[in-house]
Amino acid sequence: MNPELPSAVLREGLALLATVGAPLFAAALVVGLAVGVLQAATQINDHAMSFLPRAATAVLVCWLAGPWMAERLAHFLAASILRMSGHG
Repeated sequence: MNPELPSAVLREGLALLATVGAPLFAAALVVGLAVGVLQAATQINDHAMSFLPRAATAVLVCWLAGPWMAERLAHFLAASILRMSGHG
């Protein structure tokens, strides 16, 4: 096994994690900012008011982009196993 291979796989895995997680985090950020502005404008400071829309958005994004996320992660896992075993 090449000594640089584990660090290369780790680096690619972290880049893939950022790519796959970006839609989820971006949607939660946008909804969180919108709810924060709404709470500041109405002066309603309820913890459920800030948590529930973000949670619902995360579920919706996972439902919509879940197959794409799973496909990318599964392909990376299979390719990494082949590379680490010396067959790729």
